Amino acid sequence: MKKRHEVLFNQLEAYRTLTLKTVEDISEEQAELIPNGFNNNIRWNLGHIYLDQYLWIQDVTKENANLPAVFQNSFGFCTSPSDFTWETPSTQDLKILLKNQPSEIKKLYGERLEEEFEPTDMGMYTIEQVLIRTIFHEGIHYQAILDMKKFL
Repeated sequence: MKKRHEVLFNQLEAYRTLTLKTVEDISEEQAELIPNGFNNNIRWNLGHIYLDQYLWIQDVTKENANLPAVFQNSFGFCTSPSDFTWETPSTQDLKILLKNQPSEIKKLYGERLEEEFEPTDMGMYTIEQVLIRTIFHEGIHYQAILDMKKFL
């Protein structure tokens, strides 16, 4: 694996650890609260971070990410906690999925980071480019989680 790819996976792991550390003390009840001025809650943000990485990889590779429909229906773009069902993963389940995701992505795609595909609408054509975008995206939702925690 190239040095820059090792750095990319180290960053993916580091930012994910930061996100998970921020929510380690959040209860299921707290994760469900939607503070005034927000459209979503902490649980939605966690599910959205998890879903987003796989959707963008799927978008560039055109390979099915095999995610249960409940993820897209609950945590996809323009969804909200009002879309949650009893099938929606709990905050604890999401924490476990998020913890394991960087190593799963590395295992599945670590040797394919430079493989070129048809460009997405955003012009990305490699998994490496997608991961850079999703790290930035996670940072946006990390900040939203920090802001929500101020209201708990």
